[in-house]
Amino acid sequence: MSRKKETVEIFGERLKVAREMRGLNQRQLGERLGVPPSSIAHFEGGRRKPSFENLHRLAGALEVTTDYLLGRIDEPIIVPTTDPLLKDLSKLGNDERELVAAILKVLVARRPSRRGS
Repeated sequence: MSRKKETVEIFGERLKVAREMRGLNQRQLGERLGVPPSSIAHFEGGRRKPSFENLHRLAGALEVTTDYLLGRIDEPIIVPTTDPLLKDLSKLGNDERELVAAILKVLVARRPSRRGS
């Protein structure tokens, strides 16, 4: 019988993935948040749950959403609400996002260089 993962287990896994994705070790992330590295280890291991404030700070430091860390969504990116284009991008699947990325590369390559301006 398989069991559904607990939110705290998902959180720990997602926190570790996001931290590694940003190239940070537990000490570096702890320094960014002003908490000891052991707190990060406890969060990742599921032995402690972060406060709401620390959850918010973790998401900000790792540039992911709290929904990603809590397992509510699978995409870790933060989408600024000020740009409707970026907000819509978050609704696309991986294949569609790859297509958008390819189109953006073409558009950026077409722009004249602004170096030296």
